[in-house]
Amino acid sequence: MEYGLWLSAAGMQVNEYRQALTTNNLANVDTVGFKHDLAVIQERRVESRTDPLGAAYGDRLLDNLTGGPWVRPTYHSFEQGPLNHTGNSLDVAIEGDGLFTVRDGADVRYTRDGRMSINDKGELVSVVGEGRIRFLDEAGSPIVVNRGRPVTIGSDGVVRQGDARVARLGVVDVDDTNQLRKVGKNLFLADGATSRPSGSALRAGFVEGSTMSPVDGLAGMIEVSRAYEMNARMLSLQDSLIGQAVSRVGRLS
Repeated sequence: MEYGLWLSAAGMQVNEYRQALTTNNLANVDTVGFKHDLAVIQERRVESRTDPLGAAYGDRLLDNLTGGPWVRPTYHSFEQGPLNHTGNSLDVAIEGDGLFTVRDGADVRYTRDGRMSINDKGELVSVVGEGRIRFLDEAGSPIVVNRGRPVTIGSDGVVRQGDARVARLGVVDVDDTNQLRKVGKNLFLADGATSRPSGSALRAGFVEGSTMSPVDGLAGMIEVSRAYEMNARMLSLQDSLIGQAVSRVGRLS
């Protein structure tokens, strides 16, 4: 019975984690360029099969039982979000793969949020981050424009003012998106991932919507809540059975 308690408790922990992810996803259904998170569940193997030192203390019967559910590192979905027209010439969306290269302070980061503005230095900056997140060109330098002239951005990422070419937005493809880690402000850190220039087309006057559907999020929340409740009920039932067994064994002795 104690084994069942551990399995039910592990199920509650896993579904509590899933609920936290789903809640965060739902909170970002209207966040531009947001990529929702997925909880990946795996079987936890018993210690005697994962720890060489534990093999000497294994049990032929118990070692064939599961160690219960557990979670793997969070998976970020990089599916294409819907493109929404804004008409703002400084709003840019990426069609297909690719990430904008930006600098947050002294750190290089990546994002799918292409909403830009021009700060007092003439730099193209993100509308989030209080003007500290600067968009970079292909060479990794901030893009500086003339504040008094209109800015246009082509599908090839080239920034122009009139007929003059100013720079080209730095857009890259990351070889392994599983190595990207969220660091807040809708930014990603390339934790060891390698990148290369992207050939994806850009759409000026558009922004990419969140990949989180409100309907899917609410359905997922209901599913997780029910799974958590079922594990809690099983935990309570097994605790009651243990109490009855102890009580009856005590009377028989």
